This record gives sequence, C-alpha cells and structure tokens, in this order.
Amino acid sequence: MTLRVQLLLLQAIIVCAVVLVTGVVAAGLFERQVRDAYLDRMIGVAQSVAKLPAIRDAYDDADPSSVIQPIAEVIREASNVTYVVVTDADGIRYSHPNPDLIGEPVSTDPSVPLSGKMFVGTETGTLGESWRAKVPVRDEAGAVIGTVSVGILESSLREDFLGNLWALVLPLAGAAVVGIFGAAWVTAIIRRRIYRLEPKEIASLVGSRETMLHGLSEGIISVDEGGMIVLVNDAALDLLGLDDDALTGRQADDVLDPSLVGVLQRGEPGGQLVLAGERILVARSTGTQLNGTTVGATLLVRDHTELHQLLREMDGAQSLTNGLRAQAHEFANKLHVISGLLELGLVDDARAFVERTGTGGALRVPGEDVIREFPELAALLLVKASHARELGMSVSIRPSAPLPAWIRSDAALTVRGDLVTIVGNLLDNALEACASGNHIELGFVIEPGLIRVTVDDDGTGIEPDQYERVFEEGVSSKAVTDAASPALRRRGIGLALVRRTVLRAGGSIAVGRSKLGGAAFTVVLPIGDLARAASPDAASDQPVVSS
Repeated sequence: MTLRVQLLLLQAIIVCAVVLVTGVVAAGLFERQVRDAYLDRMIGVAQSVAKLPAIRDAYDDADPSSVIQPIAEVIREASNVTYVVVTDADGIRYSHPNPDLIGEPVSTDPSVPLSGKMFVGTETGTLGESWRAKVPVRDEAGAVIGTVSVGILESSLREDFLGNLWALVLPLAGAAVVGIFGAAWVTAIIRRRIYRLEPKEIASLVGSRETMLHGLSEGIISVDEGGMIVLVNDAALDLLGLDDDALTGRQADDVLDPSLVGVLQRGEPGGQLVLAGERILVARSTGTQLNGTTVGATLLVRDHTELHQLLREMDGAQSLTNGLRAQAHEFANKLHVISGLLELGLVDDARAFVERTGTGGALRVPGEDVIREFPELAALLLVKASHARELGMSVSIRPSAPLPAWIRSDAALTVRGDLVTIVGNLLDNALEACASGNHIELGFVIEPGLIRVTVDDDGTGIEPDQYERVFEEGVSSKAVTDAASPALRRRGIGLALVRRTVLRAGGSIAVGRSKLGGAAFTVVLPIGDLARAASPDAASDQPVVSS
C-alpha cells in the first residue's frame, strides 16, 4: 500500500469515527430535547385540565363524564397528545379517547397522583406503551378528588424523533464528505512536501545521506536560520576536537571558534584559512544572509595543517635552491678570477685572492653549535638563514651552552615538535617584517624546569598598543601577496598558532622592544622533569645556564 493510500485511509477513518461519535452524541441530545419538550407539554396540559373549574364542578354532577369527556377530547386534539384521561378518587375513568372504556378503572396504578404527588414515566396502558404525566385534581378545599393523566405513545415519540433526524444526519454527512476531501488535500500537500517519496525511499535516502556525511573527509556543520547547529558529521567533530553532544542543538556562537563563526555568517565560497585549536583549516560557507533575509547555512572545513606545513617546507626548499644557485654562480665567478690570474702568471695574487675569499661555499648559521643536538631545528634554521641571505638579511644564534643531549630522546618528542613550530613561525614573522640589511638573532636558554626561546630583530618593531593584538588570528601588517589563492596566502596565522601551541604546553609568550632596536619575542616552555626522565645521568651532569 502506498503512502498516499495509507494517509488517506487513516485520515478518512479518523474523520468518520469523529463524525460518528459526534452524531451519536448529538442524536442522544436531540432525543432528550424531544422528550423534554413533550414532557413540558404533558405536564402543562395535565395541570391546566386539573385546575379547570368546569372539570372540578363536574365531579358533583350525576354524570361527570358527560361534561368532562368533550372538554378532554378538545384539549387532547389541540395539544397534540395521545390521550387525556380524567378519573375520580377510585381510578374510574371520566374521559378516554376510546369512549367504550369510560366508567371502567384505569389499567395502571393511580396511587401516586391520588397521594397528591405528580408522576412522570413510561407505562403500558390500553393504548400501548406511552410516556405520561399524572397530576392530582383537588377541590376548593385542597382535597384530592381525582387524577388527570396526559400521555403520548412511545411509537409517536420515535416517529417524531426519526422524522426530524435528517436535520442532524445531513450536516454530519456533509462534514464527513468535507473531511475526506480535506484528508485527500492534506495527503497531497504532504506528498509534495516529501517530493512524492515512499517511506522505503525516504529511509534509503536517509541511510545514504548518513553514510555519505560520516564518510567524508571534509567536516560539515549546518545551522538553521536561528544559528542553532542541526547537523555535524564525524569529520567536523574530529577536526574541531569536540563531541556530538557539545554541538548538536546548541548555538554556533557558543561552541565554535569566533573565526569559524565569522566565516559561517558572512560566507566564504572560495575558502579561508582559520585556526581551530592548533589545526589550520580551510573553511567555506554559503553565508547566513540571502537577499537581506536570515537563512540556514552550511560550513565546510578541511584540514590544511599538513598542506600548510608542506607549503612552508616547499618555500624553504625553494629558498635553499635559490641560495645554492646564487652561490654556484658566485663560485664560478671566483674560479674565473683565479683562472685568469694563473693564466697571467700572477700566482701570488691568485693565492692572496683565495685567502681573502676564506672558506667560502658552506651554508652555515653563526652559532649553530648551540643546536647540534637538534638536527630538525638545525635543518630548519639552515633553510631560514639561506632565505634571509637571499633577502639581504642575516640570521644568527646567540652564543650559549648547547642544547642538552636529552632533547633527542623519545620523551622529548612533543617538546621538539613544539619548538620547531614556534621557532619556524617566529622566524617567518621576523623575515616578513624586516627589510634588507636587518639582522635576526635567535636565543636558547635551558633553566630548571623550562626552556626559554627568544627571537630579536633590528627592524621597525611593534607598537606597544599592538602587543596583544598581534597574536589574534587574521591580524597582520603584511599584505596578501597572491590574490589568486587567498586561502593559501592568508596572513595572521603564524603568531596565533604559536600562542595556541605555547598555551597548550602550559607556557607563556610575550612581545616587547628588542635590545637590537626592533621586536623581541620571548617564549617560555615548561619541561618539568623531562631531562631526568629522558636521561637521568645526562640530567645530573647538565649545567644550568642563565641568560
């Protein structure tokens, strides 16, 4: 059975059941009204006859029935009742629709009205079962001298009720017909709302949708027009580090990062880089405004962390390649000079030129002995130094005691990862903020329970009122250099990522004025008993160095 037929039948059954119950109740009330109307008429007729002076005076005549019978018959016909029977105190009839029964005792008990009370009820008499009212007849002194019984046959009551029942049945039948047509109309509307799909098709679509949503690698978050989250897939929960109970049914403003809420509300079809915790995400949204009206929206998020890291590494590799190409060109020129001097026989001049050139060739970072136990950081600084030389700047490491050997242990894996992220982003920020001729100095200090990292430059520095704001996501004084791919070149990510990494590790970061004249960033990372856990012997022999 199709959904359309099911809906129509169910609604038709409900309508018919309601109409039927309503009809039964209404018919009962109507039948009660008919009986009450006849009862009022019977009581009124009986009391009127009992109080007629002609009726009461006739009781003193030798033949009361000769006076009472004509009067009773006139009243019966005028009142449209079945009978009007008047009796004496012994229950002998003085009137009856059948004159042959006059003078005979009544067939029903007259004791109630003869006792001075009124009787109302259904009894079976000579004419059949009837609904009747009996009242006493009193003389002028108030003594009961007879009774008056007025009644109508039950068959007449039923005939009257059924004859007027059509006035009730027709409206109810019309209501049932209208209800069924209304049910068909509602069924058609529902079918259109669900795109004429059957329950099995809807269940299949819902199952496919759930499979698709939760199988996507992209995170999906949907909100309604009120900003309440109505849909979240597994990828979104994983990327944002949340659980379903924390998102579904809550306001997006309350649970999502402000950067994500901003993208969701204003719409970013091309995508924008945002930070969610320490993850770098590309967020896209349809926006919550359409022609000035607030509508529901969908936010798509994709993990960009690995791609962002690869782009940074690619930039570093490109910088290293350019540096090697420049040095190769420089070496070729020097070789040409030496070859020319030797061709001219100027051996002493050639020797002097070689001495002036020095060791040449090697790509080195001044002070790199400090990080010889940290090969990942050494490789990073080598690339950054090459890039700096290409830009006309220089990078050096402030002389201090070398980083301890335990930094290479598995126990220090998290610390090494945090240091690479922090140093890499701080150096990128310094290289982009400085100009040709500037110098950048990096410092490492091991103190009891912590590592202190400093990055100083002799550039223009940062205004004091911007010290806190530079760590906000999206805040940067540098312009976008590649408008064709704003999602990959968005500024204001590096320092925000550094602060989140530091805070997650339980450390602190501060910015101020450098002794070199530019900006100075200081990061403090707690290490606790990491040195002893990694290498107890090395930790006990490690000197403490202060800046």
